[in-house]
Amino acid sequence: MIPQTQSERTRALCALAPVIPVLVIDDAAHAERLAESLVAGGLPVLEVTLRTEAALAAIKAMAGIAGGHVGAGTVLTREQVYRAKDAGASFAVSPGATETIIRACEDASLPLLPGAVTASEVMQANEYGYDMLKFFPASTSGGAPALKALSAPLPHVTFCPTGGVTPQNALDYLSQPNVICVGSSWVAPGKAVNEGDWAGIEARAREASQLSAG
Repeated sequence: MIPQTQSERTRALCALAPVIPVLVIDDAAHAERLAESLVAGGLPVLEVTLRTEAALAAIKAMAGIAGGHVGAGTVLTREQVYRAKDAGASFAVSPGATETIIRACEDASLPLLPGAVTASEVMQANEYGYDMLKFFPASTSGGAPALKALSAPLPHVTFCPTGGVTPQNALDYLSQPNVICVGSSWVAPGKAVNEGDWAGIEARAREASQLSAG
């Protein structure tokens, strides 16, 4: 799957809701209920970060949820690309854009949302064929003003900013012409997941799903 096609797929996923929950899951036993709660709340696209031993099992459990699309986040190696695909991930997210990750995703036919923040990084990813990117870490890389500045010389590139995105500043990002959605962990914080607060998570998801820059 060439990068241009990958970006078409990831852009379509990002357009499904204004927020993609970024999930750190310590116990895969929570995964199915968590996914059901988020999807029921109107957030169908989920990113499970590969930062815990339970992550791949969680992706596998979530992959069969009706109406949901689960991806693997913090993908850093070629091996993780293939393991994520085998677990049922429908897309991958990486904090950067290395040739190793790009080639592995092409080979595995796994849509990649690669990270970039500087103009040079965005141009490099675009040269590979990607025009839907992750802007990470957003808050420490200039935030919404930086994205606005990038939109002038690179209007054809769109972003999903993550890293420091909160309910208080999400609309600042979503109001930018080159932002499709945002990624954040506020909808399903670790404490709520570990305590099984599915009603609270669904309620936050429903609020997040209604975010709109007008």
